[in-house]
Formats: sequence, C-alpha cells, structure tokens
Amino acid sequence: MLSTRHLTGIKNITEADIQLIFQTAEEFKEVINRPIKKVPSLRDMTVANLFFENSTRTRVSFELAERRLSADIVNFSASASSVSKGETLLDTVNNILAMKVDMVVMRHPAPGACAFLANKIKANIVNAGDGTHEHPTQALLDAFSMREHLGDLAGKKICIFGDILHSRVALSNIFCLQKLGAHVKVCGPPTLIPKHIGGLGVGVEHDVRKALEWCDVANILRIQLERQDIRYFPSLREYSQYFGINKALLDSLGKQILIMHPGPINRGVEITSDVADSEHSLILQQVENGVAIRMAVLYLLANQ
Repeated sequence: MLSTRHLTGIKNITEADIQLIFQTAEEFKEVINRPIKKVPSLRDMTVANLFFENSTRTRVSFELAERRLSADIVNFSASASSVSKGETLLDTVNNILAMKVDMVVMRHPAPGACAFLANKIKANIVNAGDGTHEHPTQALLDAFSMREHLGDLAGKKICIFGDILHSRVALSNIFCLQKLGAHVKVCGPPTLIPKHIGGLGVGVEHDVRKALEWCDVANILRIQLERQDIRYFPSLREYSQYFGINKALLDSLGKQILIMHPGPINRGVEITSDVADSEHSLILQQVENGVAIRMAVLYLLANQ
C-alpha cells in the first residue's frame, strides 16, 4: 500500500511508493494494450475531475484512466461553475462531495491548493498540477518512461531544459529523479532558472551544448508565456537560437540521448520538429504511459 491517502506532490511520497506505482503501472499497461481495455477495479466509485485551469493532455489522460478502471466520472470546469460567482474552493468541493464523490482529481492555479483540500475533506485527492508548484503524475510518467529505456535510474544523468522558473513539472521531476538516485541538472537562460534551485541538490548549466554532452536524457520544457508577467528574454527567435534544441546540434554530439517533452510543444522554439519526431523521442510513449501511471495512482489510492 501507499504511505499516504493523497498524492499532493512527489515531495510527500517515498521511493517505495514510487516503485509500487511503477509496478502497478506495468500491469495496467498490459491491460490498456489488450483488445478489452477495461477492468472493474473502481466500479461503484465516483471520481470528480476539478479543473480550475485549462488542460488537454492531463485531463483526457485522467478521464481515460478512470474509464479504463470502470469508475463513474464527474467533470467540473471552473468557467461554467459557481466559482465565477464568488464561491470558495472549499464550498465548491464540499458541495460536490455531498453528492457522494469518493476521489477528487484537481488542477488549480494556486500552489498548495491540493494540500489545503487534503486537510479539509475525506475524499482522496490527486494533484493534477497546482500553480508553479508540483505536477506529480507527470513526473511519475516521465521517470517511468525513462526507466523503460534505461533500466534502474540510479546514477543516470537527466537534464531538464527550458522554463524552470514557471514549471511545476520541473520541481516534481527533480524530487522524483533524486529519490530514484539519478543525477539532475537544469539548463536555460539565467532569468528562467530560480535563484536558489542549487539548494535542491541539482546542477545548473546555461550552455545547452555542455548540458547535452553531460546528460543521458534531455527533458525539454516549453516556454510558459501565459505565466510570464514580464519579459524574461528578448524574443522567441533569440530563445530558439541560443536555447532551442535541433537535430544538427544533437547530431554533432557524437552520442545518442533520449528526448522527452511533457507537452504542449512549441515547435521551432524549444525543440524542432525533426527532434520531436525522431526515433530517439519518447514523447508519444510519455502520453501512453500517462494513462497507465494515472490508473495505478487512482487504483492504489482507492485501496487505502
């Protein structure tokens, strides 16, 4: 069993929890590749998907995972709810729980929103992204995808490229990879690297070539323009020129590295199409593994 009733962040779970999720996800990955893709594991349970921010991949992945587990689903969108009339987060969730919902999957723009709810309600909470804080299931599916190709991640070198400052994926990846024994660096413009990130035990590099020469896996994040209230670099063209990753750069390294991206991809900015679609790209495998990982998380929390 997991050591916690909620998945609010990678920081709050153990390495044993991560390994149990991976083991369970491997079993569910076999299920979703069968002709009949459903199992009755969450039959008679109701899961509410509360998304206070826009989402495509994560929302669809969670909903598909819930349907594969035979759960009943309630989808909630903040823009079409009483939140727009001034209702508080706690009132909104309590009203939904009064309808006998067993589990809540929530994305919220405020860091710590999921942890706040976890202390207030009885239902299991799964964090689908809270502001610039954490995105635990993305980190789990990223590490799971790496492990499929590299085996044990202990001692492996992983570099996270791009907008580290505004990324919840980066922080969850750092926590997850370190718990699995990997060495982690971040790379990007100085303005997009948090000042004190070295305190988390990660290396910092501003030269893309040096970072690529060092790593076994390049996990490339998009520039999150929607979270930037000031300009952190002169233009997207200059960002692409100095920090974008293209095939010519990869071909000049003299070694093969795995390419990952949590999406959505800004093609031609942080990564070119010939890299995103290359044989060394795990991007579509990340999407497939996302369903299996989320099935595992929901199943294990439901059994608490």
